[in-house]
Amino acid sequence: MADLRIFSYLPNPRVWKATIAARFCSVDVEVRGAAAKELRGWLWDYDARPLAEEERQSLSSLARTGRVGLTGAQLFKTDAFLAAQPFGNVPAAFGPGGEVGIFESNSIMRAVARLGEATYRLYGRDAYEASRIDGFLDVSLVFARDTQIYLLALSGGTVDASIHARAKEAFAIYMSGLEQALSPRRDTLVGNGITLPDICFAAELALFMNEHARADQLHKLGLDRILHPAVRDEYPRTFAHFARLVEHVHFQPDLKPYVEKLLAKAGN
Repeated sequence: MADLRIFSYLPNPRVWKATIAARFCSVDVEVRGAAAKELRGWLWDYDARPLAEEERQSLSSLARTGRVGLTGAQLFKTDAFLAAQPFGNVPAAFGPGGEVGIFESNSIMRAVARLGEATYRLYGRDAYEASRIDGFLDVSLVFARDTQIYLLALSGGTVDASIHARAKEAFAIYMSGLEQALSPRRDTLVGNGITLPDICFAAELALFMNEHARADQLHKLGLDRILHPAVRDEYPRTFAHFARLVEHVHFQPDLKPYVEKLLAKAGN
C-alpha cells in the first residue's frame, strides 16, 4: 500500500510537487486521475475510478455540482470523500486506507517531506529553516490564487484587463522576491540544497506557462503575455534556477516534457 494516494485531474503540475518531493525522500506516492473533463465520469473517493454508465445512474444520490475548474458539472463524490476532503477539490490526497485526507498541494507536498524526512530533509535542518520555508510557501499561495483565476479565465474565454493586471502584479511580486532570495550567488532558495520552496516554485511557474498556449487570445484583447520573450532578462537568477530544476533528475520526469511542450507553443 502506498504511503500516500493522490486523486486529481492530470496532467497537473501541482500534483508534481508531491511526486518530485517523493523522489527525494523515497516515499511511495500513488497518483490516480485523468483529464479534467473525464473526471465527470469518475467516482471521487479514496478508491477513485472511472464509472460505467449504469453505475452513474445507480449512484445518482452521490451527484454533486462542481465548482472551481469544473463549474456546473455533475460529479460523483462519496460521503467518505467529503469527510476526508471537506472542500471537495482536487488534488486530494489520502493516508493509507483513506480515512485521513490531506488537501491543498503545498500541504500534500509537506506531508511527503515529513514522511521522508529521515531520507532527505526537504523541510529544512531546524525550526528556523522550516519557518523560512513556510514563509516562501505562504507567499506562493497568493501567486497560485491569482494564477488559477487567470488561467481559468483564459481557458473559459472570460479573461479581461482586470484579471490580467492582477495576475501580472502577483507574478511580479512573487518573482521579485525569489530573485532577491537567490542573490547574489545562491543556487537554492533556503539553506544549501533543494527544499520545498524550490519544488513549489518550479511547479507553479510550469503551470503558469500555460499562458503560452493563449497568446493569440491575449493579442486579440490587446493584452501582452506576462511571460513575454524578454521576461527572463527581468528575473535572470530566477529563470536560471528554473532551468536547473527542470533538468534535475528528480524534477525532469514530470516537468521537462510539460515545459518543453509549452515552450514550443510560445515559439521561444
